[in-house]
Amino acid sequence: MDWFRAAYDATFLVGDQQIYWREVIGNLFGLASALGGLRRKVWAWPVGIVGNILLFTVFMGSWFGETGRADMLGQAARQIMFIAVSIYGWYRWRQTQRAGGAGTVAVHPRWASWRVRIGLVTGMFAGTLLLTPLFRTLGSYEPVWADAWIFTGSVLATYGMAKGWVEFWLIWVAVDLVGVPLLFSAGYWATALMYVVYGAFTLFGFFAWWRISRRENAGPDQVAVAAA
Repeated sequence: MDWFRAAYDATFLVGDQQIYWREVIGNLFGLASALGGLRRKVWAWPVGIVGNILLFTVFMGSWFGETGRADMLGQAARQIMFIAVSIYGWYRWRQTQRAGGAGTVAVHPRWASWRVRIGLVTGMFAGTLLLTPLFRTLGSYEPVWADAWIFTGSVLATYGMAKGWVEFWLIWVAVDLVGVPLLFSAGYWATALMYVVYGAFTLFGFFAWWRISRRENAGPDQVAVAAA
C-alpha cells in the first residue's frame, strides 16, 4: 500500500506553504457539488460527500500521522455533519425528481417563511455560543468562536439547501466571511482560497435561485408578461 500512502501524503509548495493535494481535490469536489446544487442536480450530494471525506482527513491531520498544522475540530466535525445531512438531501431531492418524472429538476427553490428566517438567525448565534466552549475544551484552533460559527452556519446552510430555501446561499456568505481569515491564519491556504471562490459563487447562486423561484411561482398572467 506504499502507493496509497504516497498519494495520501502528496504535497506541493505555494511560497513557503506545503499544501496537500487532497485538500485541493476535496475542495474541488465541494465546488463541483455547489455547481450541481445551483443547477438542481441530484449528483451534487454524492459528489459533495467524497469531498467531505477528503477534507476530514485534512482538518484532523494529527489522527493520520501529520504534524505542523493545528487540528480544526469545527471544520472536521462539519465534514461529518455534511455527510449526514447530504444523505438526507440526496434522498429528498431524489424523491422530488422521481415524483415529477423524467427530466424533472430535483428541487423547486422557494423563500422561507419569516418564522423560519428568525429561526435560522437565532440558530446561527445560539449554535455559535453553545459550541464555542465545547470546541475550546476539545482544543480547537483560536479564535474558537469562528470555528463554531462556520460549523453552525454549515449545518443550517446544508439543511436549507436540502429544503430548497433560497436563503441558504446567504448563510454560506456569512460562513465565508469568517472562514477566509480563519483558514489563512491557520495555514489552510487551499481551503481559504476556495472559500474566496465560494463567496463569489454563493452570491451568484443566491440571485440565480431567486430568479428561478420568482419564475416558477409566478401566476399565468405574470409568466405571459415575462415571456412577452
